[in-house]
This record gives sequence, structure tokens and C-alpha cells, in this order.
Amino acid sequence: MPHLPFFHSILRAMASRWPLVIYAATWTLLLTAMVAVAAFSPEMAFVTAISPSSAFSKSCAGAGFVRIPLEYPREAMCFPAHMVRRSGLDFFVPTVFAALVVGGSALLVRSLAFGDGGGG
Repeated sequence: MPHLPFFHSILRAMASRWPLVIYAATWTLLLTAMVAVAAFSPEMAFVTAISPSSAFSKSCAGAGFVRIPLEYPREAMCFPAHMVRRSGLDFFVPTVFAALVVGGSALLVRSLAFGDGGGG
């Protein structure tokens, strides 16, 4: 196993700032969890509402139709079930959104210099 002095210098720098690393990791995990909940909860609510087992979707007149909620609670339209299906983007778009929000919040924290030990 070759000796890699680069990694040793990184480990020494991290060890001297261990409380700051823990602080940053905690905030990163908290932000990631909050964004994941914010990104996936509307999608899960919508998918649950239009699922065939949902009482909301069973109120369409004919068989083979799915009721889609609109802006107001009592507004809905019925669409043929073959037109309403999951797409490959259903997972991709919220994940990219979550990554962008976490990255943006990390840049905001960095620009405000939270955790900076310098006296100004």
C-alpha cells in the first residue's frame, strides 16, 4: 500500500476542525431530509389520490377512468386510465430539485460565513 501524504494532510486538517465538520454534516443532513420531504410529499399525495384503490378516483362515471384533482378541493376531471401513468421523470425531477436546493442552501451558508472562525 503506497504512502499517500496528501490524504494525511487532509485528515490532519479535518481533525483540527472536527467540531466544524460535525456541524456542517449535521446541517447538510437536516437540509437534505427537509428537501426530500418537501420534494416527494406532493408527488406521493398525488399518486395516492389517483391510484385505483383510492376512493377519490372511484367517483368517475365509467370504468377505466381516473379522477384527477384540480386546483380547488371539489374540482376534478376524469381521464382515461391509459393516459395517466407514471413516467421516468417522476423520480428524476424531484431528485434534481432536491439536489439544487441543497446545493443552493450550502452556498448560502458558505456565503454568509456561518461557522467561520475568523474574527472579521
